[in-house]
Amino acid sequence: MSDKLPTPEATKSFDPEAFANNLAKVMEHGSRALSAYLKPRETGEMRDQTAEDLAQVVKTFHAVADYWLSDPKRSSELQAKLGKAYLELWGTASRRLAGEAAPPAIEPAPKDKRFKDAEWSSNQFFDFLKQAYLLTTKCAYDLVQGAEGIDEHTRKKAEFYVQQITNALAPTNFVLTNPEVLRETISSNADNLARGMTMFAEDMEAGHGTLRIRQSAANLEVGRDMAITPGKVVYQNDLIQLIQYEPTTEKVLRTPLLIVPPWINKYYILDLGPQKSFVKWCLDQGITVFMISWVNPDKRHTEKTFADYMKEGPLAAMDVIEEITGEMKVHTAGYCVGGTLLASTLAWLAEKRRVRVTSATFFAAQVDFTHAGDLLVFVDEEQISTLEKDMRQTGLLEGAKMANAFNMLRSNDLIWSYVVSNYLKGQQPAAFDLLHWNSDATRMTQANHSYYLRNCYLENRLSQGTMVLDNTKLDLSKVKVPIYNLATREDHIAPAESVLLGSKFFGGPVKFVLSGSGHIAGVINPPSLKKYQYWINDSLEAETVGEWLNGAVEHKGSWWPDWRDWLGALEPEQVPARRVGDGPRPPIEDAPGSYVRVRA
Repeated sequence: MSDKLPTPEATKSFDPEAFANNLAKVMEHGSRALSAYLKPRETGEMRDQTAEDLAQVVKTFHAVADYWLSDPKRSSELQAKLGKAYLELWGTASRRLAGEAAPPAIEPAPKDKRFKDAEWSSNQFFDFLKQAYLLTTKCAYDLVQGAEGIDEHTRKKAEFYVQQITNALAPTNFVLTNPEVLRETISSNADNLARGMTMFAEDMEAGHGTLRIRQSAANLEVGRDMAITPGKVVYQNDLIQLIQYEPTTEKVLRTPLLIVPPWINKYYILDLGPQKSFVKWCLDQGITVFMISWVNPDKRHTEKTFADYMKEGPLAAMDVIEEITGEMKVHTAGYCVGGTLLASTLAWLAEKRRVRVTSATFFAAQVDFTHAGDLLVFVDEEQISTLEKDMRQTGLLEGAKMANAFNMLRSNDLIWSYVVSNYLKGQQPAAFDLLHWNSDATRMTQANHSYYLRNCYLENRLSQGTMVLDNTKLDLSKVKVPIYNLATREDHIAPAESVLLGSKFFGGPVKFVLSGSGHIAGVINPPSLKKYQYWINDSLEAETVGEWLNGAVEHKGSWWPDWRDWLGALEPEQVPARRVGDGPRPPIEDAPGSYVRVRA
């Protein structure tokens, strides 16, 4: 592909009539998208929160501006610094225009994929545009980071808002300032834009007024392409279906495993497909696996609380597992917020002196929220009160809102890259099971979500021993069962620092393990892939992950076999494999069940 714009070939193939027809299609489908956006707001089905969101942004930036503008000397020094930076950029551009070799004033970060097209460097206009954007972005971050008079929470919010604004305004996101899109638009007579706007309108309609960006091809199906490990639903109530999986070995560990996944997404992240399935791997290791599949709540569930999720979730599942297997105690594993619920359940059981659990494993789960990561930007009294006011209208938090919050944490990768490829280039996304799962969001009940945000993120009550659940004060130090606590090194949702600190609140033996990669890939890392690594250090005395790593031993590949060795050492006794349906409970339906198929 030539690095000059436009290419002679593109100019020759340009058809004004076809171009005009495609622009007419763009306008037609743009009107369709606008209509889909406005309809739920006009009928009152959806409340427009733009003014409230903008108020948060303005309030935050006002604190930053106030610091810089309140001191004339500080303000003058800032203007001089900004002026010098842009003069250097102008000088570099002028020398290049005169035919001189000139090093760039600023370059993209090595991991920034947005400017990989050759024309961002070879074409002087686009090169100047790229550098001006990068320089402006850097100056905006410097303004926030240099504002010493603001509190840390306000600074984090300001950094987040700067990230969202600068990512949105990148020249790569617009037709006329993206050379790759511009070439495609000219060579295809804007057919790319017509295809893209068609998808944009479809995605707006699919989201019922909220843009639901397709991240994966629509031809993937739960129960056919993902969540296909054989099993049966052996129990269900208002909140869960409990799946028991068919064994793949003649002998199994005596103690079965109960997995408590997050309800923010669906359980099949642990059962994506045969090659990536943690469930399938556990079965092959001789473990009897039971999985909770949470309901995607609707108006029938609006009053369901965090305590209800405990009682109708893991506690109900333990009773059913005992009935089926005869085992009063289970191994347990909780992922993300499922792990937080599991830890709360363990503390509740300890307070009630009920012995139901042999061990607990936590996958990227938090019990202390001091270092709770990027999601803390959404957490303060004002923002939670606004969210609660919004949830009271329906009793639910729509799945799209939580999904958007997570996507915004990596907006270049999970939002703007798809805006460019889907809507500007008109390319259908490829089929990708992980991204299909990521977009398969669930609703949350008002009572449960409000309790979780306030008690965990806002007030950090669980680790402090002041959290009251089902009229019971929880004390993690009374949890004496052995714990395998997995953190992932690049996790922005449950940071390793947060998980390490949380390890210190339990009263029993805790094995803290650090995996390479992030919140998903660091957990879902089958040994067959031979990817990443994990670190082990028996000591928990370190104050930071950096200090902990200094005494840790690195192991190549997946942490899964290490976890299986740990589990087997706790209770190695084996029994004949348990066939699904042999117990007193007849199966209700085949896995993956019906709850997981309900879309938000």
